[in-house]
Amino acid sequence: MSAPVFPEGFGTRKRRSQMLAFAIFRILSITVVLILFLILGFIIYKGAGVLSWDFLTKAPSDGMTSGGIFPAIVGTLLLMLGSAVVAFPVGIMSGIYMNEYASRTGRLVRFIRLMTNNLSGVPSIVFGLFGMALFVKYLGFGDSILAGSLTLGLLSLPLVIRTTEEALKDIPDGIREGSLALGATKLQTIWKVVLPMGMPRIITGLILSLGRVSGETAPILFTCAAYFFPQLPTSIFDQCMALPYHLYVISTSGTDIEAQEPIAFGTALVLVIIVLIINLLAGLLRKYFEKKLKVK
Repeated sequence: MSAPVFPEGFGTRKRRSQMLAFAIFRILSITVVLILFLILGFIIYKGAGVLSWDFLTKAPSDGMTSGGIFPAIVGTLLLMLGSAVVAFPVGIMSGIYMNEYASRTGRLVRFIRLMTNNLSGVPSIVFGLFGMALFVKYLGFGDSILAGSLTLGLLSLPLVIRTTEEALKDIPDGIREGSLALGATKLQTIWKVVLPMGMPRIITGLILSLGRVSGETAPILFTCAAYFFPQLPTSIFDQCMALPYHLYVISTSGTDIEAQEPIAFGTALVLVIIVLIINLLAGLLRKYFEKKLKVK
């Protein structure tokens, strides 16, 4: 069988096409990074001058034209914690069921996966309307941290389910079979072998879901966020301020928009810092669990 004959200059044209493609990819990647730094730089430039200890530890005052954003920070953290309590157990157990117990190609799993994908594409404002109808009115929770946490938990649930399922799916079946061959039960295999191996990716997905929850405005607008609530909540049935809604309020309404503009940029900077801390925490936890897994 004779070797294929390529036209003269074929190798050169191929290398040029490859170099051109790589150059385009490199330019697009650099453009994305530059846009990110441009946005961050603009927010830091506008909001860094507002940051101070008083701004982070005091309540807003004088019609939200002065004071701080401490109640909004506390409210945001409470909503993140509440959504995690709702979404994490349900999402992780659902992912375990879909990958470990149900048939991976069965109709039920395909249906659940389809519904999960559809749920992840639903606009957040629809979750807000659903939360208002179900938790606020029908169940009688009222505008409260509980109603907001349940709504945000439903919002982040698809991400938690898919992250858990994909993390467990990448673990070779031979490891499960080896554990079962040594006499472990299926539950022991999942708890002692499968989950620890998938934990780095699972933890990363969980924390990234918190990052998404921290910036949502529409769901809490209908379920828990208060326009002006300078004191800290005392129970899960109280309303609370939250950074995304507070940013929206002082940017679009108020007694003095010009005086509130620096506070708006300061609030945006604090929210960005919280999201960055969450992302860094996700990376550190992933490395920790990977190192722990290697040691074992």
